[in-house]
Amino acid sequence: MTAVQATAVDIATEDGTADAYLAHPDDGAAHPGVLMYMDAFGLRPQLEGMARRLAEAGYTVLVPNVFYRHGRSPVVDLPEYIDPGARPEIFEKLGPIMRSLTPEQAMRDADAYLRRLAELPQTAGERFGVTGYCMGAVLALRTAGTHPDRVAAMAGFHGGGLAPDAPDGPHLLADRITAELYFGHADQDPAMPPEQQERLSRALEDAGVRFTAEVYTGAAHGYTQADTASHDPEATERHWRALLDLLNRTL
Repeated sequence: MTAVQATAVDIATEDGTADAYLAHPDDGAAHPGVLMYMDAFGLRPQLEGMARRLAEAGYTVLVPNVFYRHGRSPVVDLPEYIDPGARPEIFEKLGPIMRSLTPEQAMRDADAYLRRLAELPQTAGERFGVTGYCMGAVLALRTAGTHPDRVAAMAGFHGGGLAPDAPDGPHLLADRITAELYFGHADQDPAMPPEQQERLSRALEDAGVRFTAEVYTGAAHGYTQADTASHDPEATERHWRALLDLLNRTL
């Protein structure tokens, strides 16, 4: 197993300073870079563990706190295990924070995140991978469409609202994407129903984007997150296989 070094870092953005978590192989070498977008629960030990696992596979991984405008992580106090009974109170606090992050703000931030990733001595290459979970899948898709010159691969898992019937849907950036994409949709996910899955695939096909979209049968929204009741170990391991296959092939 590859030894990993991990640390907290700060990223200067146009709107302030975003705290982030950085993990990379502890071998003194430069490795392909991956920007990992958090889910709504934010930067916490669960995401840090996922970043370390990806670093063990040979990648330099940066996980920013995308809610930094509301404070350093944890922006909202969370229990070690997020059971269904705790979710309403948590989302009462998180909801306004999530809604306050506009696509324009998020993509200004994406520029800063990718720039910081490129500047790191632990990072090799000029194009990177981007992966995201839940709301992070939306940010990952927007980043692939907004910064096509810097994104070679993009993966989204149990993403919600990837192709809404709205004028600012992230799927509408499809004609700008040059990366190869992968989506692992949750079967039991009201945030990404079949009609949105179809709309997303149609937009990508029409734009000639290389992509794979799979439905994880029986999986719920949040299936990769081991600190939640939605966690599905089998689907999680399937996600790791798909993500590493994509990154190993494209970076």
